Amino acid sequence: MLQLRTAGYKALDNLRSRNQFPPRWKNTQELEEATDRLMRQFLVERLAVSEELGAGFLLGELLERALRTDEPEIMDDGKLPESEKLELVKALDRQNDAMGLYYRYASLLFPLIGDIAARKRRTPRLLELASGSGGLALALASEAQRQGIPLSVTGSDIVPRYMEEGKRRAAEKKLPVTFRTLNAFTMEDPDSEPYDIVLISQSLHHFTPGQLAVIIAKAKERNASAFVGIDGYRDLLLGLGMPLVAGLQRIGAFAQDSITSARRFYSEPELHLIAESAAGAGRHAVGCSWPMSVLSIRFDGGKPLAGERLR
Repeated sequence: MLQLRTAGYKALDNLRSRNQFPPRWKNTQELEEATDRLMRQFLVERLAVSEELGAGFLLGELLERALRTDEPEIMDDGKLPESEKLELVKALDRQNDAMGLYYRYASLLFPLIGDIAARKRRTPRLLELASGSGGLALALASEAQRQGIPLSVTGSDIVPRYMEEGKRRAAEKKLPVTFRTLNAFTMEDPDSEPYDIVLISQSLHHFTPGQLAVIIAKAKERNASAFVGIDGYRDLLLGLGMPLVAGLQRIGAFAQDSITSARRFYSEPELHLIAESAAGAGRHAVGCSWPMSVLSIRFDGGKPLAGERLR
């Protein structure tokens, strides 16, 4: 219900017909500002379209607006000690392991990894941004090792404590995963060759539309072959279910963050807006592999990943 696809795609078409979408930009600062401005225009346009479509569509729009929030999560609080942030990240890793999500992500990504390996005729290099303490990075390396799939994995985050924990876990599991403290907006890593795949998992909603567009543009600038963003699927079922599952760990801040996350997830039309603003038309796909939304962009002319439903 909260995807509002009919009104959302109609709003995008209206903006495109008025030459407002995709935006024009010359540098990443202009891209960030233009994408944030365009998202505001999109929301205004979607409301107008919903009013034209009738009461049912307008009701959905009003519900969406009531539930949407720009409130940051507790783990994003700059004043929160890194030790407490780490506990929240560990709670998320436990939840993902219990639900088997990390290995679903691996099965989703391996066809892309295989395609890039065949094109480049070498081991693909994957960089995960905002990787927390490395739950997914470690799961990818473990599953690739188990299946005999060549893959170089680097986890990164701006929080040093996360990287220390990632290195500890990699050593404990004897997995060849590298962890680096990196800024997602620059991806400057002088000690590494360019990465083939740039991945963000379960963190898209932590960034503004403009910030996400900048990250995508930087991935292209750094000669990546692909960008993949995986996040929660925006709907009422997941929005109600996440707090219930998170509450099982009895960590109040984690349960509260799960509610905030569900209210911040991007819809499919919004992800289309961000991707096309950053990378142009014809390069991306947005799909659903419930409970996940999957955004995939190819910069090398290859076919992007597809979820179960694409526009």
